[in-house]
Amino acid sequence: MLKELKLGRVVVFVDSANIFYSEKALGWKISYEKLKKYFDGECISSKVFFYAAIDEANIDQQRFIGKVRSAGLTVITKPVKRIRGSSGSVRLKGNVDVELSMDILDKRDEYDTAVLMSGDSDFAPVVDKIKSLGKRIIIMSTNDRVSKELLDRGKYINIKKLRDVIELTDNP
Repeated sequence: MLKELKLGRVVVFVDSANIFYSEKALGWKISYEKLKKYFDGECISSKVFFYAAIDEANIDQQRFIGKVRSAGLTVITKPVKRIRGSSGSVRLKGNVDVELSMDILDKRDEYDTAVLMSGDSDFAPVVDKIKSLGKRIIIMSTNDRVSKELLDRGKYINIKKLRDVIELTDNP
């Protein structure tokens, strides 16, 4: 699917929170090992960066992050904050959009094409900036999660179309 686009060097930026909700909508999970292999096979060279806000007390989340790392992705994390509301309830808040945006800009000399795995409209300004610098951008998300602002700014690939090659299954 990507080979015919002649993308040159590719760097993939995964917004894990946004993709988590895409997976829920799809009803299946992404194998990050398969995702990395897919980009390695389709592109001249590729790197995949995975951004996640993590709850360090959540053992399952720690295991998942370990699996993502062992799949060959570079993982960038930030601890979630615990915010106490006026009623005394505690909610977790975490966002890595700024870190992802800064890296898209800072790593621009490492790629010809950036792949943004997110549908979050907050990334529209950084997408505009990257395009103004002569870089190509591909948005990968799901139809129900991708914002109009991103659809208007870059080539869009529906993750659903890659199910056969990136779905997490019992078979590696």
